[in-house]
Amino acid sequence: MADKKKVEAITAMEDDFAQWYTDVVKKAELVDYTSVKGCMVIRPDGYAIWELIQQELDRRFKETGVKNVYLPMFIPESLLQKEKDHVEGFAPEVAWVTYGGLQPLQERLCVRPTSETLFCDYYKNIIQSYRDLPQVCNQWCSVVRWEKETRPFLRSREFLWQEGHTAHATAEEAEARTVQMLNLYADFLEQVCAIPVVKGQKTEKEKFAGAVATYTVEALMHDGKALQSGTSHNFGDGFAKAFGIQFTGKDNKLEYVHQTSWGMTTRLIGAIIMVHGDNSGLVLPPRVAPTQVMIVPIRQQQEGVLEKAAEMKDMLKGFRVKVDDTDKSPGWKFSEQEMRGIPLRIEVGPKDIENGKCMLVRRDNGEKMEVSFDELETKVRETLDAMQKDMLERARERRDSQTYIAKNMDEFRKIFNEKSGFVKAMWCGDQACEDKIKEELSVTSRCMPFEQEQISDVCVCCGKPAKKMVYWGRAY
Repeated sequence: MADKKKVEAITAMEDDFAQWYTDVVKKAELVDYTSVKGCMVIRPDGYAIWELIQQELDRRFKETGVKNVYLPMFIPESLLQKEKDHVEGFAPEVAWVTYGGLQPLQERLCVRPTSETLFCDYYKNIIQSYRDLPQVCNQWCSVVRWEKETRPFLRSREFLWQEGHTAHATAEEAEARTVQMLNLYADFLEQVCAIPVVKGQKTEKEKFAGAVATYTVEALMHDGKALQSGTSHNFGDGFAKAFGIQFTGKDNKLEYVHQTSWGMTTRLIGAIIMVHGDNSGLVLPPRVAPTQVMIVPIRQQQEGVLEKAAEMKDMLKGFRVKVDDTDKSPGWKFSEQEMRGIPLRIEVGPKDIENGKCMLVRRDNGEKMEVSFDELETKVRETLDAMQKDMLERARERRDSQTYIAKNMDEFRKIFNEKSGFVKAMWCGDQACEDKIKEELSVTSRCMPFEQEQISDVCVCCGKPAKKMVYWGRAY
């Protein structure tokens, strides 16, 4: 039974990181390109990762009182125009529908780039009294943003996400929800995706259009570029005033609600690839791996081998397990499963069965261990738990090794001209310095971390008194 093909080589990330990424998402069969420019097919293996992300996030949301809803994908232009800053922020990315069938529409419809305006229109109809608050809703949907440059998962014209939208009686409640959801995101990224993050606030320049404040979780990819991995926005009462969302308080006075919005997208799959992947392909954290364990029968044509593999699968019912009983050679199977990032491989052949043992192989570090059939379930659980923890620690160590400190502009320039990663530096709070840094070095402020450090007393750019320590970086 000769192999019909071999697993194709993947470009080394040290040679060309962008090509490595493209090779991985294509050869691991996560996505495919389409005839619709800038849009992708999320293939079954890619969508299965998203389903696991979705299930775990949805569970966590509901534990905080969130309820799911679904709103239209079309937004009338007149509705969009009610919030000026919001419209201006999204104008370059909006796709418009101008015909319904063969008839021109009397009013253009925007294909939702985000749903703040629709939620406002909904909330103004259902909120009348303080008894109607809080409203804590979320929707799972797709959105459209007409991006000029696209890359699978990281930036596409249509992508999947969740967007939470809440309304509260007080500013304090809205702020508490904004921070709560950011912390939920940070915990999810670290505990489920094994991605360490920096939590902080976006600058005025980088915040969401129409928000009072935007909080973010920033992650560092293998190539030293940052990726905004989740955001939580406090809208204050700005949208409420634009849309007339009022309620009668306990004192019988009319008041405006205070709102929040928070979201995560399929770009998380790109983050998982770029944080954990290696030159053999994907390395999936066990908690988001569609297949956690792959059993590979060796010399499967011999009597009893496939039967033993099936028996082992039944022993591991608490995990996501498959048996690779295709007619490909074991070496081909090993390479393919490494490329697909399956966390744990179990090898079992006639001699193993005779000795009452099998071989476990970790995808993240290649470690092999002999395990008796009697202890298989326990060892699989222990190994997957260890992998999840080790992958987070390795990612944290790599991030920390690529995080630098700059006290003046010469140090700042030198780091970004020679290296890649986060740079911690002080900032005066003036957007002119942000603009200058971006223009000169193509570097943006990633966030003002909640855990502040006093690196120096002056702004890294202008030398004036500093107000905040900022994480700076080049980003996707």
